[in-house]
Amino acid sequence: MDILNGLFYLFAGVSTLYIVHFGLYLVGANFYDIWQYKRHRLHLAHSKKKSSDTAPAKPAALPSATVKTSSYSPEVKGLVSIGISAHNEEAVIIRCLNSIRHSNYQNIQVLVADDASQDRTRQLVRDYIKRHPEMNLRVYRLHKRGGKGHALNTILKRYAKGEFVMTLDADSLIRPDTITNAVEYFEDPQIVGVAANVRIVAESTILGTLQKFEHMIGYRSKKTYSWLNCEFVVGGVASTYRMRVLREVGFYSTDTVTEDIGLSAKIINRGNRSERLVYGSNVVAMTEGVMTFHALARQRYRWKYGSLQILVKYHRLLFNPSPIYSAALTMYRIPVALLSELVLLLSPFAWAYALYMTLIQYDLHLVVGSYLTITAYVLVIVWFDENSTTRSRLHLTLYAPIAYFVFYIMDLVQLIAIVRCLIKSPALIGQKNIGGTWTSPKRIGKRLTSLQ
Repeated sequence: MDILNGLFYLFAGVSTLYIVHFGLYLVGANFYDIWQYKRHRLHLAHSKKKSSDTAPAKPAALPSATVKTSSYSPEVKGLVSIGISAHNEEAVIIRCLNSIRHSNYQNIQVLVADDASQDRTRQLVRDYIKRHPEMNLRVYRLHKRGGKGHALNTILKRYAKGEFVMTLDADSLIRPDTITNAVEYFEDPQIVGVAANVRIVAESTILGTLQKFEHMIGYRSKKTYSWLNCEFVVGGVASTYRMRVLREVGFYSTDTVTEDIGLSAKIINRGNRSERLVYGSNVVAMTEGVMTFHALARQRYRWKYGSLQILVKYHRLLFNPSPIYSAALTMYRIPVALLSELVLLLSPFAWAYALYMTLIQYDLHLVVGSYLTITAYVLVIVWFDENSTTRSRLHLTLYAPIAYFVFYIMDLVQLIAIVRCLIKSPALIGQKNIGGTWTSPKRIGKRLTSLQ
């Protein structure tokens, strides 16, 4: 009975943690939406006054932050340099460039780093340049593959001229207003980086729908992190930074397998009270999901290993009382990131307890309660998503009743990933540099009629 009691308290603890976080994410998202509304209203007022040559309005700042005014003079004010690292991306590179060309933000510079591709990637980009000479586009060949971080560093350090830098994956796409919306955030001088709202290209498979749900739920939590000022994970798809900050931190690090998170963590490590990273819910980008469970397992292992590399590298952030950091970052976000990995390791025991209570004692309360909670939460996320069409909401609503069971697949994938990371724990703890190169999943290159 002692074992059963222990499993009960473990299950209760894990369930309570999840419920508290669900509630926090829902409340925090509402406060974030209020900030977005006020910020956009002040942006419109700022634009109106600017057009009439009057003093500009002060942009809306997130709560509890000290504004830091920079004396940095950009190379080309208002110019956005877009960096794309491409290794064997002939199936998707043109689709990516087309989405950029249709942007309603015209002051852009596009730099493609051909990271030693062995296919027609470079030739396709060169042909594209000939067809669209009006587009400020260049492609540069790297003869030895160095990985995404190295490739982006090469083109950004040498050729980027913009005040802002946005990076894209070759399989990603942006909406016409994505760049415009990203630049709008930088009217607030305290904001130095903007994380995009990355969606999965719609697929009718269970795996594709699983990834779509996962991204919608995960990115909604970023609203709360922005509201609390504790965001430190900025993905590589459509992430946007001030060039000044990238130069100050030395651009991307190449000693981790998640160079994008490495960059955002490096920026936050300098302090996050006066220089902030925020989530842009209206900075929408699309990317392809993986096609097979084997590819999913490889991808999540890389993400998990890279995240743990970052947590080890910047362990000094854990419970750091320094006034340059927000308490939400050092006392909540970082500790919870570590705690979530521990909970993941203990989850099989919680599953075992739930299964025992269901099958042995014929008690369905635990399973039914969990199912209803998760399903209701998923439906709230789907129907309150401001970037989905009604058709997309209806489609996902049909899948919502099975989302609870499908999420166990992702939990299993994550569990396998963390176990693999533990096997390599000596390299993690010793911060061994295993390089920054990795193989992208197979691309679909699907033609899209809309970016939903």
